[in-house]
Amino acid sequence: MNPDWFTFLTGRNAHIEQKRVLHFGQPDVELAQAESASVLIDLSHLGLIRFSGEEAQKFLQGQVSCDVHTTDSGKATYGGYCTPKGRLLSSFLLWQDISDYSYLMQLPAELTEVIAKRLKMFVLRAKVVIQDHTDDCIRIGVAGKHAHTLLQDTLSETALSIAPLAVTSIPGGQVICHSENRFEILISPAHAPALWKQLSSQARCVGAATWDWLEIQEGVPAIFKATQEQFIPQMINLDAIGGVNFKKGCYPGQEIVARTQYLGKVKRRMYRAHLDSDSFLEIAAGDNLFSADTGGQACGMIVNTAPAPVGGVDVLAVIQVSSVAANPIHCKTPDGPQLAIHSLPYSIPDQHTH
Repeated sequence: MNPDWFTFLTGRNAHIEQKRVLHFGQPDVELAQAESASVLIDLSHLGLIRFSGEEAQKFLQGQVSCDVHTTDSGKATYGGYCTPKGRLLSSFLLWQDISDYSYLMQLPAELTEVIAKRLKMFVLRAKVVIQDHTDDCIRIGVAGKHAHTLLQDTLSETALSIAPLAVTSIPGGQVICHSENRFEILISPAHAPALWKQLSSQARCVGAATWDWLEIQEGVPAIFKATQEQFIPQMINLDAIGGVNFKKGCYPGQEIVARTQYLGKVKRRMYRAHLDSDSFLEIAAGDNLFSADTGGQACGMIVNTAPAPVGGVDVLAVIQVSSVAANPIHCKTPDGPQLAIHSLPYSIPDQHTH
């Protein structure tokens, strides 16, 4: 977390641990606000990798599952970075910084260093520079039914697009439209405090868990250390949210990802679910899931978790499609907390192909 930004937030009653804002003094109240009011969220728990240089686009196109060219039109894209066996090392959001035509990759902060280091190994003679950009750019989430109006009033000189994943230039930064009611502002550390003060006069300051919860509601996955190399892109629905392009050229794992697609063997998919668990901390990414039809073997895995405003835990979980259709799904043990499966806000390609 940017040191000056850390000082600013703690001065406004932010409780911060390991570069992540836990809350602003009233965690339960703050989480409840996510469903009804406008909320303001520091996004320092997300890392940022910057790719610059005249061959940055070409380099990225040969490394990731998404079509990097789509970002040329002022639009962000989801994507994945795989091993040669097609297993995800990370998922991310990627977009172009319109001010200098570099590319920015946003992913969980715990993976920033290791993913940047691995990508640097493949630069060779390519004219591209890879840098950790996390502390050079403050990112602020604004969400709620009136988020667009609030932002538009605050940034009145710019017409903000509400097209999915649209990137709009603003003085000193950019705004990404994650969805109709959820936006992300990227702004320089010098301009961030004034903008935060202005927005916080009309929006509730809340912890990072609220952003996690909103991502889960929208079915947007994040790979963490606990789940690296556990999934191919289709398992976490990256193909459903535009994170896989099956017509682009080679990238690590491309043959496995394409073969799975064209032979129709996606046996596991990501679902959204709720658990009435007493303790949010008991459920974590990487926890195994069980079903009566798998003979004691795990039928899936928790991908992401967040405390739910109504109590309990909301999750994204990769589960064997046949198990979901046949039996209740339990977390951690065959008789552990049961998942209540909820619908996703998008359709799944070939959901029943297995």
